[in-house]
Amino acid sequence: MILGNSGGAGAQASETIISIIGPGMEVTGNCVSPGTIRIEGCVRGDVQASKAVVMGPSAVVDGNVVTQDAVIAGRVTGSLRAGSRLEIKSTAQIDGEVHARRLQLDEGAVVNGTLTMSTAVTPDDQRGVENL
Repeated sequence: MILGNSGGAGAQASETIISIIGPGMEVTGNCVSPGTIRIEGCVRGDVQASKAVVMGPSAVVDGNVVTQDAVIAGRVTGSLRAGSRLEIKSTAQIDGEVHARRLQLDEGAVVNGTLTMSTAVTPDDQRGVENL
């Protein structure tokens, strides 16, 4: 975990937390962060981040993802909930439910499952995030 030097405390500090799962690293179990999680390796479990989840092209998540903002370039097998913004890159493959308020889908990306978009964020869209 890397903590940025924001000079502030409390909420400011938690917004600068970036947890990194590096290339070649495999995590078995749930990952929870009050900030951002960057995934370049593999997670076999659920991922929850209050701020953002960023997945590289070789990243794999075999579980559910819940966050405010997400940039997905790897593979997700499970539901994906972004309370604010979801960006799906051309190298991404998602197999499962997708819930997002706003969506950017690049040509070439693969989404197998249901896609739900809404202008208002419902409690289901925030399930798990509000407790971080």
